[in-house]
Amino acid sequence: MKALVLAGGTGSRLRPITHTAAKQLVPVANKPVLFYGIESIVEAGITDIGVVVGDTAAEIRAALGDGSRFGARVTYLPQERPLGLAHAVSVARDWLGEDDFVMYLGDNFIVGGITAFVEGFRAQRPDAGLLLTKVDDPRAFGVAELGPDGDVVRLEEKPSAPRSDLALVGVYFFTSAVHAAVAALTPSARGELEITDAIQGLIDAGRTIRATTITGYWKDTGNAHDMLEVNRSVLEGLERCVEGEVDDTSKIIGRVRIERGARIERSRIVGPAVIGAGTVVRDSRIGPSTSVAEDCTITGSEVESSIILRGAGIDRAGRIEDSLIGRSVQVTGVAEAPRGHRLVLGDHSRIHIAA
Repeated sequence: MKALVLAGGTGSRLRPITHTAAKQLVPVANKPVLFYGIESIVEAGITDIGVVVGDTAAEIRAALGDGSRFGARVTYLPQERPLGLAHAVSVARDWLGEDDFVMYLGDNFIVGGITAFVEGFRAQRPDAGLLLTKVDDPRAFGVAELGPDGDVVRLEEKPSAPRSDLALVGVYFFTSAVHAAVAALTPSARGELEITDAIQGLIDAGRTIRATTITGYWKDTGNAHDMLEVNRSVLEGLERCVEGEVDDTSKIIGRVRIERGARIERSRIVGPAVIGAGTVVRDSRIGPSTSVAEDCTITGSEVESSIILRGAGIDRAGRIEDSLIGRSVQVTGVAEAPRGHRLVLGDHSRIHIAA
């Protein structure tokens, strides 16, 4: 069995972060979200992994390498444009051959991994296996409608009037039967080849489609709010580990990981929180539910429930919360409150200002 990991999306919902970084490499608890997916695939016993890449291919390649660090073998499959999940399957057609495969969206996060689902698919071997979860607003997802016996009878992609509240989780299982269904597709109204249409083709052809409704934690980390929620969830499982330097006037409270080379001076770190290597925290309060990446500097500030990416600097900025701060960003407070705000913002930025 092979794994097809999709890492070619543009990450429009995470702009401006994704103007300069692949969305799949934004860190959760200081580890790229893509790594969690790769690790769960390998834990399930699948080590032959194809990664569909797009404009951020160089960054994805630099992060994953040949896959040996994960105990896997990675093959890169270029996709000129993100034209739908089924298009990614067609891009990988020759590499997949006639093998069964799991398709895993690289920005998805499932607590507990996928081992049980892989084992279930291997044991039953339907033509397609789907994971479903109940959501509050199904209009943002692919939606499954189940019949009285629990079989999948209809799928729709981002419907305006959903027939159920069961959304497709970004993990799919297929036999080679899916390739004929993909080959028969025409672009949807969105101009994409939809995987939901391909699965509907299998249903209409009388193929066996099995669905499992998961009750555990799942998130599509496509926007900042969900990314922060996943970060909080992962940090809840953090184990205390202090390898960096902490002076006598600082306090480390609860489940905190301070990586080697970090320095904490006259500060208070409240877990769960992680402080990356080479980061300096001085005269500040960090946490809970905060991840600070490598080589950051935080001085005279409070940061809570946030993700701070590599090389960022925060200086006398008061209290920052529920924020995603990009690489090498500099946030600086001013001695007096200005009459106006001075802003330099990139395209698609979002900023909240107190009136």
